[in-house]
Amino acid sequence: MGQLGPEPEPGAAGPGALLLTGASLANGRTVDVRLSGDRIEAVGTAGSLRAAERLDLTGYLLLPAPAEPHAHLDEALTARSGTSAPTAPGGPDAPGTPDEEDLRRRITEAALTHLGYGSTVVRTHVLVSPATGLTRLEAALQAARDLRGLMQLQVTAMPDRLTDLRGREERALLREAARAGAHALGGHLVPSPSPSVPPSPEECLAALLDLSGSCGLPLDLHVDAAALPSTPPTGLPPRSVLTLAGTAGTAGTGTGTLLDTLLGARPGAGFGVVVLPQGGCCAAPGGFDADSARRLAESGLPFAAGSGALRDATRPVGRADPIEAAFLLAASTGLSAHAAYDAIGRGARAVLGLPDSAVEPGRPADLLALRGDTLTAALSGGHSRVVLHAGRVVSRTSAVREYADTTTAAVPRQVRPLGPA
Repeated sequence: MGQLGPEPEPGAAGPGALLLTGASLANGRTVDVRLSGDRIEAVGTAGSLRAAERLDLTGYLLLPAPAEPHAHLDEALTARSGTSAPTAPGGPDAPGTPDEEDLRRRITEAALTHLGYGSTVVRTHVLVSPATGLTRLEAALQAARDLRGLMQLQVTAMPDRLTDLRGREERALLREAARAGAHALGGHLVPSPSPSVPPSPEECLAALLDLSGSCGLPLDLHVDAAALPSTPPTGLPPRSVLTLAGTAGTAGTGTGTLLDTLLGARPGAGFGVVVLPQGGCCAAPGGFDADSARRLAESGLPFAAGSGALRDATRPVGRADPIEAAFLLAASTGLSAHAAYDAIGRGARAVLGLPDSAVEPGRPADLLALRGDTLTAALSGGHSRVVLHAGRVVSRTSAVREYADTTTAAVPRQVRPLGPA
């Protein structure tokens, strides 16, 4: 790290600093937080810091910004446009190639939707196949360049198939994707219809491991719990990610389950685990396994909760809201609000290979101000939000709730504004 020069006095402000005043931390303290560049410069008691530019966050909870570990932005918003392709690679219909400009626009709009809800980093899987080529990947990489300064967009190249006659094409495409700038290589490990029908999950994993090693990229895999019930995820490159589909604790017919395998992984195994509390893109409706998620969250493995699909052709609902993912995780598993928020905050950042985040001097100035006085209350409401990335405000949402006058139930005569929600 380069020299930063003399450390400023606690109350002094450097040029271009932004002061956040009156915010509450998750531990209940009310503080001033001064940002300088893309870092938190100082945290002090309320009224102790100075800067020319100020933002009053009284009534808000100040938290490290969430990160979205699992999205499919090339599929997002197709429920309304009718331009779709199978979300799960290897679907029965040959995916078409959407108009490139429309594709980039949808990816950008979907990424900004995530940002508006608080995620300053989003990892998206995009399909690469002989039918689509690198069209989707190139559109996502262009969107990432367009959005630089507002947020960070990581792109995973997601293959259709690997081990049948088209496998050689798929491997070549993934190598091209790596050269084009993909951040990770994806794959979907699903059970074969029968042992004699390729590709098997083991064949897919072996091919992906070989590609990962030659390309120098981590893997980000959709894993069906029934596909690898007792095969340890050994040999995964550092910073690899496993997103669980289905019920990791009960699927499979072997002597062990995928959950047993994951929980038995040594500390620092080099991979993280993502769950999708609302079912997401790669799990059957109702397939989220709350007990497995709770045990994984308590295991010490890098653990994150993601949002998954965003109004695509197969799942026409979804809000890209990390607070909703944390709320569902807490409500279904019994995890505390703090543990659930960690799964969209520090845990998600760890899974994506990002620096740790906290409201502390020297940490990245990626923050979310959420209306509420406690984390539990904020997860239950918290519609008003201020999102900061690299030290500047990049999104604001203000929600106002109003009630009708109770004097006449049939014909309300007056509406009372109650302030931000």
